[in-house]
Amino acid sequence: MYKKTKEGFIIGRIAHGEDLLQGILKVAKKENITLGRVEAIGALQRATISYYYQDIKKYDSITFDEPMEIISLLGNISIKDGEPMVHAHVSLGNSKGQLFGGHLASESIVFACEFMLFPLTGEKFERRLDEQTGLFLWDL
Repeated sequence: MYKKTKEGFIIGRIAHGEDLLQGILKVAKKENITLGRVEAIGALQRATISYYYQDIKKYDSITFDEPMEIISLLGNISIKDGEPMVHAHVSLGNSKGQLFGGHLASESIVFACEFMLFPLTGEKFERRLDEQTGLFLWDL
């Protein structure tokens, strides 16, 4: 559920039980966002984040099978392989006040989440494989 502001921003909620990354991506696709910024706060029933090992150019995932607070989510939306892609990093807190962070991955299931999307109209950035890093980065 979301709505557009008069300034063209999008504010909304990701539904309880929905995958956070897929929920944001669904809105980006529906609104045809080809470049933008995303922010969110809330809580997850379970979370999956990734860490990129620069030396071996590989992601490794960490799953938290416990409730976690979304302390902060910050990311961007651009185009990869002709489709919108959400690239977001997240800081998560547990019931002991410990903080964990990394690249937001699928299988992060929402308890409650409020988000804001800031589309940059008239712009389109494509991601291409950067051989040096092994990452899909903006092709500027």
